[in-house]
Formats: sequence, C-alpha cells, structure tokens
Amino acid sequence: VQLVESGGGLVQPGGSLRLSCAASGATFSSSAMSWARQAPGKGLEWVSGIYSDGSTYYTDSMKGRFTISRDNAKNTMYLQMNSLKPEDTAVYYCNVQKYWGQGTQVTVSS
Repeated sequence: VQLVESGGGLVQPGGSLRLSCAASGATFSSSAMSWARQAPGKGLEWVSGIYSDGSTYYTDSMKGRFTISRDNAKNTMYLQMNSLKPEDTAVYYCNVQKYWGQGTQVTVSS
C-alpha cells in the first residue's frame, strides 16, 4: 500500500493550494481518510478528515479555509486550502488506517 501526497509548494499569505493524496495497492472507499501536518519544531496536528459517507471534520483553525474531499473512483483524497497563513507552514501528511504518506511541504511566506 502506498500513499503519495502532492501539490505542496511556496505560496504567499492569502494564497491557495490544493493537496492530493493518491492511494495505491488497496481500495479505501470504505475507510475514513485524513490529513495531518507537522510544523517545524512542533508535533503532529490533525487537520481534517473525511468518512466513507462523505461527512467531514476540521480542526477549528482550518474551518472555513480548508475543504477536504475524496474521489473514490480515483482512490484519491484532496485538501483545498484557501486564505493561507504563515502559521499553515508545515509538512502535510495523508493517513488511511495504519498507512501514511511521505508528506508534502507547504510554505506560506511573502
């Protein structure tokens, strides 16, 4: 099983990015999927999750700015991030069951 994140990069404050997490080696349509992040010098922080029925949850600081979605046909999860702030700078990881991706770096800076 492999999870591969993509879509990270450098963006100015107020900008947007869309992260993707592509899963291979198994089908996760019946599993919850989630995003977490780790900022420099800090611990892992849960960002958002999406259940198999499409219901979602967000950490309070991301509500209204981030949108999680999934495409079960493509075995892929997304995170649309808008109104990005410097404090959103982190490595973003996707997680399904016991599996983790390698992470994608998001840097918000002017």
